[in-house]
Amino acid sequence: MNILVTGGAGFIGSHVVDAYIAEGHNVVVVDDLSSGVKENLNPKAEFVQLDIRRPEIQQVFQRHSFDVVNHHAAQMDVRRSVADPKFDADVNVIGGLNIFESARQSGVKKIIFSSTGGAIYGEQDYFPADEDHPVRPLSPYGIAKLVTEKYLFYYRAVHRIEHVILRYANIYGPRQNPHGEAGVVAVFAKKMLRGEKPIINGDGKQTRDYTYVGDVVKGNLLALKYPGSNVFNIGTGIETDVTQLFRILRGLLNPACPEEHGPAMIGEQLRSVITSAKIQRELGWSPNIGLSEGLKMTAEYFKGRFA
Repeated sequence: MNILVTGGAGFIGSHVVDAYIAEGHNVVVVDDLSSGVKENLNPKAEFVQLDIRRPEIQQVFQRHSFDVVNHHAAQMDVRRSVADPKFDADVNVIGGLNIFESARQSGVKKIIFSSTGGAIYGEQDYFPADEDHPVRPLSPYGIAKLVTEKYLFYYRAVHRIEHVILRYANIYGPRQNPHGEAGVVAVFAKKMLRGEKPIINGDGKQTRDYTYVGDVVKGNLLALKYPGSNVFNIGTGIETDVTQLFRILRGLLNPACPEEHGPAMIGEQLRSVITSAKIQRELGWSPNIGLSEGLKMTAEYFKGRFA
């Protein structure tokens, strides 16, 4: 297949690119390097440095006959979305529409979209949340992801472009950038290795569903083969609180690092965990890497980068 991966120099997108190329696909990466880095780029992928909001994106589609678009490019910092909702919407909604319109005009038949299971459900009614849980995002980031999902429903209904929406839990692993809440593993690791003091917000009992990036890649591979359109959660179904996460990382990286708590973040979601029963049932996906194993691999990566 000929595949466009937006955000393919970023944390998750670059791992997806590697997997697609390993499977023998031709991959073009579009990334403006605002958060992605050149060292993440697979040398076998064609690279175009470009903001997804730019009209020149149409030229990329015109030069290639893409079978699939895998859309990972995003403003991914929840806290920045709260501070600047207009910027978040500009990148995540308007940028997404620019990609989707270019896909429509060039005859693309399928879009894989990286959405959020960590932010789209809001404070949950039940745990873990499935895809039928009410969507009540508490941040502009979550709202923008939901809006983009709705646009994909439109493009399927009107233009017959199939879509697979993958709602990610909190993804961690090698190449992660220390940006935003979802980057807490990278933030803690960097500070521990540099002898700085990571600060845990509030009592540290807020929970997340931490999922290893290699398992997410498997979901993106399976999505290529899915024949129709659907929405799938990608997560472990296991809650881990921030204090637990801190203590595991401290044991791996800097046992002398003190545990310090700061003020709670106003409006921070208390619990977030999703079930992946649907994608396990329909595509055979399941998470293979547990938190301890995943954090060990991630710690080794950060030792090479920050130690």
